[in-house]
Amino acid sequence: MGSESKNTIDKALDINMDPNIYGTFAEIGAGQEVARNFFLAGRASNTVAKTMSAYDMTFSDEIYGREKNGRYVCESRLNRMLEHEFSLVQDRLNKKRGKDTCFFAFADTVATSKQSNKARCHGWLGLRFQTVPGGPFNDVILHVNMKDAFRLAQQQALGTLGVNLIHGCFYKRDNIKEFVCGLLDELKSERIEVDLLRFSGPDLEHIDNRLVNLELIRQDLSPAVLFDKSGDIVQAAEVLFKKQVVVQRGTFRPITITNEKILEYGLKQLPSKDNERVVLMEISMRSLSSEEGLVDARDFLDRVDTLTALGYNVLISQFTLYYELKEYLRRCTREQITMFIGATSLEKLFESKYYDHLQGGTLFAFGRLFDRQTKMFVYPYKTDDLCYTAKTFNPSPEFGHLYQHLMTNKNFEDIAGCDDVDTSISSDQIRKSLQEGTTEWETLVPEKVRQLIIENGLFNYKGKS
Repeated sequence: MGSESKNTIDKALDINMDPNIYGTFAEIGAGQEVARNFFLAGRASNTVAKTMSAYDMTFSDEIYGREKNGRYVCESRLNRMLEHEFSLVQDRLNKKRGKDTCFFAFADTVATSKQSNKARCHGWLGLRFQTVPGGPFNDVILHVNMKDAFRLAQQQALGTLGVNLIHGCFYKRDNIKEFVCGLLDELKSERIEVDLLRFSGPDLEHIDNRLVNLELIRQDLSPAVLFDKSGDIVQAAEVLFKKQVVVQRGTFRPITITNEKILEYGLKQLPSKDNERVVLMEISMRSLSSEEGLVDARDFLDRVDTLTALGYNVLISQFTLYYELKEYLRRCTREQITMFIGATSLEKLFESKYYDHLQGGTLFAFGRLFDRQTKMFVYPYKTDDLCYTAKTFNPSPEFGHLYQHLMTNKNFEDIAGCDDVDTSISSDQIRKSLQEGTTEWETLVPEKVRQLIIENGLFNYKGKS
């Protein structure tokens, strides 16, 4: 198929006209909007073996089984649906037409609502399919947040997204940039947000899901994506739900021993237990992009590999400003959010120019940054002559009372015990040593990171000169 953008009905017709594609649709929660587009396109009998919607919970549980968590809009539910429906297609039709047909099963489980209800409007969509007749099955699944204000608009968006997903799986799976771009055909990022996209299966093993999800951010389908400690893409709202969140921002190119020490001391000041909180290492896309706006994929993977090797979750985001990051995290949890910031960055945090685009300016930005469950841990910067901390910081006079208020209410809090931490160590210093082939860098990174860099040539390591 060509790379030109097609409308929803034309995409559905492409599939209906393909004699090798045949399967079923199972949709729960938003009508049968995906299947509907195939009927509207015409010649649906060439493609559609069955459509169904098991809305009643008892019916749904009898067909797919009951989830341990009792939920219906979740990834495990989608996987049960794909497994059940694809097995039926193969069992019933393989003998009749399996030699000439690529079977598929499309499924979605969705929650729609008026935005005025403040209910979460989201869903899981997936396609299990063969790329050649008689071949193994492959899965492509995604999670979507729907931002339209009304239910009918959400249903229409879901129907379009489902067609885009199916069309992309059959015709654009070997070009990830085109695949991701195609998800937004006849949609806008103001209407949907795709924060997880996962490829799996024998025919898709060459696809790196980390780069796939980086592409979601690059093409503005999602403000952020989350990788767990194993480096797998996960859905942020699922992982952070009812958890306290601790965030350290940085380039981590690579992570330094200072980054680890600061996190260690900061966590000691938090009352929560490890199983009650999630620690995130956050990297902004601006630190991944060159001046030309290009993303160095290898550099990105090196950072994720080193951070996950140390057991950290990694959040990649579009956020430049702290209040943007906090508001995203607040969508995922109502518990405490603690963000780490260097004392030398406090001055920039209070610079009005970063908030000129807001109607309420700096004061409005800080109102969005801090609520009763948000605070910033400040780590010091020390030289022989100076020591910058939250307590020694003096903002410009117009923000003096604001800062005093925030300090009094412990929105800013110094991290204690950092006297032995060399906060002058930087990733730039390490990369310079790597490029020059000296050994200085080896003492400035965690031991496991040192081994990874040497063994795998990360961050353009060429060995000792």
